Amino acid sequence: MEVSITGARIYFEIPILGGIPITETIVNSWLVMLAIIGLCLFLTHDLKVRNVSKRQVVAEMFVTTAQNFVNTNMGEKFAHYGPFVAALFASSLLSNLLSLIGMFPPTSDLSTTLAWAVLVFVLITATKIRTSGVLGYMKGFTQPIFVLTPFNILSELATPISMAFRHFGNIVSGGVISALVYAALASLSSLVLGLLPGVLGDILSHIPIFQVGIPAVLSVYFDLFSGFMQAFIFCMLTTLYIGNAAEE
Repeated sequence: MEVSITGARIYFEIPILGGIPITETIVNSWLVMLAIIGLCLFLTHDLKVRNVSKRQVVAEMFVTTAQNFVNTNMGEKFAHYGPFVAALFASSLLSNLLSLIGMFPPTSDLSTTLAWAVLVFVLITATKIRTSGVLGYMKGFTQPIFVLTPFNILSELATPISMAFRHFGNIVSGGVISALVYAALASLSSLVLGLLPGVLGDILSHIPIFQVGIPAVLSVYFDLFSGFMQAFIFCMLTTLYIGNAAEE
């Protein structure tokens, strides 16, 4: 088992496909997708018009919330983006939360967030072309004056890059900070308890007592709150960028 440059472990390679590596990112991403599919099948099983179950109420709440989010930020003419944005949010959120159970979050791999950002960028570009036409889209790079064309092109390309690195950076930084604090607490336990006299100090100095409780507080912020916020922000930017593209 090797470690890739993104930090994800490589489980094995597929020789018949040119040695394509199957990394921890790919495996965990498939687990997230299977979890989402399973949840959807569970919530939408045996739907009824009357005497609905609590499961159906939860499903309808999720759908209504996602649809209202899209309609509010993009307008009702983009209501068909509801399933896409909901799937994007669920994938991002569950990927971020994998760290709670000690698994590698796919969003800690730049290739994941960059792939999502490129997909959003394609939708943004398609919306601009659909709204203004190919010539109108190309002409937009020369506005307000032709001299700014190179800067407008760079600004356009910066959109997926900024979206990808923002999401990736926040998730990775949270993991790094948590790991550093965890290691520091172990060292602090060894230092403080090592001051105890005799055999008691020798034994307790090897027990990282200070690691109990404090990392859990950090996990609430970096894994739960930050994970939710990054998924929300990514979807918010997606809806705003696509909605604004239709107005240009």
